[in-house]
Amino acid sequence: MTVLRKEMFHLPDGMIYLDGNSLGPLPKAAPARLEGMVRDEWGAHLIKGWNVDDWMGQPMRVGNLVGRLIGAAKDSVTMGDTLSVKVYQALSAAVQMRPDRKVILSDTGNFPSDLYMAQGLIAQLGQGHELRTVAPEDVADAITDEVAAVMITQVDYRSGRMHDMEQITKAAHAAGAVMIWDLAHSAGAVPVDLEGSNCEFAVGCTYKYLNGGPGAPAFIYVRPDVIGDIQPALSGWLGHDAPFAFDLDYRPAMGIERMRVGTPPVLQLTVLEEAMKAWDGVDMADVRAASIELTDLFIELVEARCPELTLFSPRNAADRGSQVSFAHPEGYAVMQALIARDVIGDFRAPNLIRFGFTPLYIDETDVRGAVDVLADVLDNRLWDDPEYKARSRVT
Repeated sequence: MTVLRKEMFHLPDGMIYLDGNSLGPLPKAAPARLEGMVRDEWGAHLIKGWNVDDWMGQPMRVGNLVGRLIGAAKDSVTMGDTLSVKVYQALSAAVQMRPDRKVILSDTGNFPSDLYMAQGLIAQLGQGHELRTVAPEDVADAITDEVAAVMITQVDYRSGRMHDMEQITKAAHAAGAVMIWDLAHSAGAVPVDLEGSNCEFAVGCTYKYLNGGPGAPAFIYVRPDVIGDIQPALSGWLGHDAPFAFDLDYRPAMGIERMRVGTPPVLQLTVLEEAMKAWDGVDMADVRAASIELTDLFIELVEARCPELTLFSPRNAADRGSQVSFAHPEGYAVMQALIARDVIGDFRAPNLIRFGFTPLYIDETDVRGAVDVLADVLDNRLWDDPEYKARSRVT
């Protein structure tokens, strides 16, 4: 079945938007929903909204919407905070679960923020833990009985290279380690089966393929059979078993709510909840099939028409997510020239131009149009302009 729902998104006329892997577009219904929430809930109900409009239940309610797309059991996902905070929560809990082990294993392709959070946690613990990173292809073989936790981003943010979730999780468990998956470039892009994988933790953001808007709250999943044993390092008020008992001592909630920290971002969750309606009735297997068609076509056309570009992503569709990267010595300037012509992708150091393909609003016409512009930029060296070589703060 087709998954194209372009009419549900605000996409400026003439723009080909291939950057949904960085920030998804605005759902057309979101502004009215947000305005209505501000006027009719916050405005009319004020503090009553926590009960009357169930703002307090929103993190779990939206968590279940996200959970459906990532193969999570009901009530095993909650929303709130940033992805970095959720990485910290998962990692600190995982280390507590293996107190006799001192190694956190990740890979050199992981998003730097995940590694930074691990480094910060290790420094704070001061117990001799070590962050060990290996090449992505060496992860499974590097999981030894020294490893407390394996922390891997399933889809590489630069290349789109995709790890085998089942294989690595099995390897982690065989060695007695705890498994944490970062699904930042997976949720809404590729089929995920958290329940089937048996991993203990997963985290991810919602402003990419899930279109929750800039700064949209992150999610955290904890396998239901282990949640009751976790002692949260960030023991926030809303993770308490009875927040409004106002106990002076922390007592964690019984289920996934113990991974809540502070007050939920109700405005952003409202936008995200509206954005999730685009996924009603959508099967992730159909999304994946459409994504493979689009990315395969893009690679074929680019290689035929732009020989000076070098494919950086895996050629085999089974080995990559829903994004494609090419290398060029002047990659930054090439991307700026594309953006100036309303083909929107992004640049990743040192020399990569990166394109995301979201079948909800990208189709074959968009792919062919983007390649036409890319070929023109390269054939006529339109990128060779000082304006396109001046680096902006965000690339």
